[in-house]
Amino acid sequence: MERGQNVLVAAPTGSGKTVVAEHAVTLALQSGGKCFYTAPIKALSNQKYNDLCAELGSEHVGLLTGDRAINSGAAVVVMTTEVLRNMVYAGSSALDNLLWVVLDEVHFLADAYRGPVWEEVLIHTPTSVRFVCLSATVSNAEELGDWVTALRGPTHTVLEHRRPIELDPLLFVGDRTAEREHLVPLIVNGATNPEGHRFDAEQQQRGSSPQQRRPRSRFFTPRRVETIERLAAENLLPAIYFIFSRNGCDEAVRQCFDAGLRLTEPEERVRIRQLVDARTASLSDADLDVLGYDHWLEGLEHGIASHHAGMIPSFREAVEDCFVEGLVKAVFATETLALGINMPARTVAIERLSKYNGEGHEFLSPGQFTQLTGRAGRRGIDDQGSAVVLWSPFTTFSQVATLAASREFPLVSSFRPTYNMAANLIQRYEPDVAMEVLTRSFAQFQSDRAVVLLSARVDRLEAEMHPVELAQGNSSEAVFDVAGYVEITESIRQLQKDSRGARAAVERAMAQLKPGDVIQRGTRKGSKLFLVLSVSSRKGGAVKVRGVNPSGNSAAVDAATVTGSLIAVAHVDLPVPYMPKDANFRREAAALLRRVNPQRLSDSANGSPAGSRPGSDQHFSGDPYAEAVQAQLVHPLHEHPDREELMKKEYTRRGLQLEQQGLLHEIERRGSGLVQRFDSVRNVLQETGHSDEWALTAAGTRLRRIYHESDLLISLCLSEGIFDGLQDADLAALVSCVTYEHRSSEPAAAPILPSAELRGRVAQLTATWKRLERLEKGRRLPLTREPDAGFSAPAWSWSTGQQLDDILDEDLKGGDFVRNIRQLIDLLRQLGEVAPVQETARAARRSAESLSRGVVLASGEAS
Repeated sequence: MERGQNVLVAAPTGSGKTVVAEHAVTLALQSGGKCFYTAPIKALSNQKYNDLCAELGSEHVGLLTGDRAINSGAAVVVMTTEVLRNMVYAGSSALDNLLWVVLDEVHFLADAYRGPVWEEVLIHTPTSVRFVCLSATVSNAEELGDWVTALRGPTHTVLEHRRPIELDPLLFVGDRTAEREHLVPLIVNGATNPEGHRFDAEQQQRGSSPQQRRPRSRFFTPRRVETIERLAAENLLPAIYFIFSRNGCDEAVRQCFDAGLRLTEPEERVRIRQLVDARTASLSDADLDVLGYDHWLEGLEHGIASHHAGMIPSFREAVEDCFVEGLVKAVFATETLALGINMPARTVAIERLSKYNGEGHEFLSPGQFTQLTGRAGRRGIDDQGSAVVLWSPFTTFSQVATLAASREFPLVSSFRPTYNMAANLIQRYEPDVAMEVLTRSFAQFQSDRAVVLLSARVDRLEAEMHPVELAQGNSSEAVFDVAGYVEITESIRQLQKDSRGARAAVERAMAQLKPGDVIQRGTRKGSKLFLVLSVSSRKGGAVKVRGVNPSGNSAAVDAATVTGSLIAVAHVDLPVPYMPKDANFRREAAALLRRVNPQRLSDSANGSPAGSRPGSDQHFSGDPYAEAVQAQLVHPLHEHPDREELMKKEYTRRGLQLEQQGLLHEIERRGSGLVQRFDSVRNVLQETGHSDEWALTAAGTRLRRIYHESDLLISLCLSEGIFDGLQDADLAALVSCVTYEHRSSEPAAAPILPSAELRGRVAQLTATWKRLERLEKGRRLPLTREPDAGFSAPAWSWSTGQQLDDILDEDLKGGDFVRNIRQLIDLLRQLGEVAPVQETARAARRSAESLSRGVVLASGEAS
């Protein structure tokens, strides 16, 4: 850093990355310049701001998080990464004299939605600025460092896999035959514990005989209370116990409280109250009551707490304060606690190794497991940290051990052009330069490297294919159709596997026949006509067709007797009345059949499947297996002495060719993906009136300043006047449709909209979204999220001045309410800056102010 190099540090939690980041602050201050410290989430920004204030003094440190601006002109400013990206795009004067930027948690660039922001910052920040990139350990850190070098000049990569405090991974197993639970090491001498398999034997035995009555399982998942008690007995507290459910976290606290679990001393409880009072002083008694303050505090005083996004920030931060001081001994948390917040513990417990991702449950990746267990072990306090995984019947011992031992978590770029990014590229650069900027992304860097490797593989494959093709082409014998013979052989093998399927196909075709259909049955001696009189289904789905031939003789056809082709070539009107069992009826039907010209029908309806009518161009084979065998027997290669060797070479050629085609397709996809997507995004901008060739319209210029996942939809609504002429509360309710997203696995209740005017505006908003969705589908772009009016009623009520007690219920928790209101305030403030109608801009600013009160305002100040 002192030589002016960029630095990437990829190391486990607690390794001292902060020392490197703070040296950037020191270098900037010594040179009379600025240092920006970015973090991925507001909680981390707030925490780092407090740390730097304590070290440098609050007069030297600023904070910018979208909803908070403190001392923004300071030499050291902490901010979210999005704030810095917005500054760069706006060409803000705040960038003047900026010497260093710290990008904390830079591995977030793999995040599906927010990841591109990190790359945009690295690509567009002035070249004079040096970067310190801090990351959790990833298996391709050198690749990331090489990209930063290619992008911003000399970059020193520091890679460390070893934890400063060793981690002891354990499995906690309940056992009905033992006096207490087993706490078993997952790894012994660097390998999976050989004793672990005994905890899987019962699962395998139970799974092998599903028809038998299953006995009560010997092993079970330990209860939460027993887990905390055992950790306390083993001196493994304080602990963070991860449960991937907010309700599960709250329920765990209640279970421990009801069981009488107390982990604190009297003097600790006094200190807990002091810390809690400091964090909640600005909240009214009424708000505290509705937020369940008394019950929450009682749990804290027992040394137990939950930590999740459903809690208001003041409560979460009080829990963090108490835990850092060692007052709270057990915190039940969702995975949000793993995102870099400074809460080290002696032990991390994980209740289950799968979590809900919004669509279904997925197994934790090695990277996610490492992120969760990164909190285990307090530097300077513990000799060793412990990661305790609770036994589950759905995962084997070896699966858990492999996950704990894995170090394979590569960082993959999620960079893709967005509407806002495209608008900024069009505004800032000429077309060729903009395309070159896209190629600077980590996504393109990874793609280019992959393309080089793929191209080399294609070359090797072509070299391998050449001698195979040469060997076939230079055969001293006559050149045989080896590929054709292999195709026949493969079809025979497939038909042998699918014999039941072929018979079913015959059955289905026969079931489509109707009385009066004329069938032309092919044989080696010619073709014969058959008139269908009846079609019946028998037990097991078998179909039998009865009818007459031109001679008047009765006949029956079923799938087992079909050999050769079975084709419906015509249809005749049967005699009336319909009496298929009557001899006179059958004679009259045969007479009708004799009038049908078989040759003409064969010519006109050749290839029609059974059950179809003349004119169809499909063909149904009654015995494809027999036909394939016959084709194999008469093929010239069948009796050739080198048949097996030639076939082997053909199989090799086909395999190589298939692999080559796949590689060429992948090269084409990787080589043109970003540019194609950028062109698609530009096309949508042009079709929606945001650009005109390589120039922005007024709407496009406005889009540059809208930073939201639904940026283009919001801009379209502004253009169409959907936000105009609304009262402040109605505007808040309407705008919430693009900030709110129902995330529960439970279906959302029908939204409540306070007025007919608002219902009409929501309908207009949805119609605009549908038009945009059609454009995106046509361009094969990711779809803008559908508006969701599920938060409209709470937003409207809060804006009109209603109290928290009137708004929260079982489905809407305090933390969710505060988070959604703050997101809404952020977007309303953006609209207050960019809305083309001045009254709408003023209404948006007033609406934001009406929302910033009470627990929402207190949460912003506390955090």
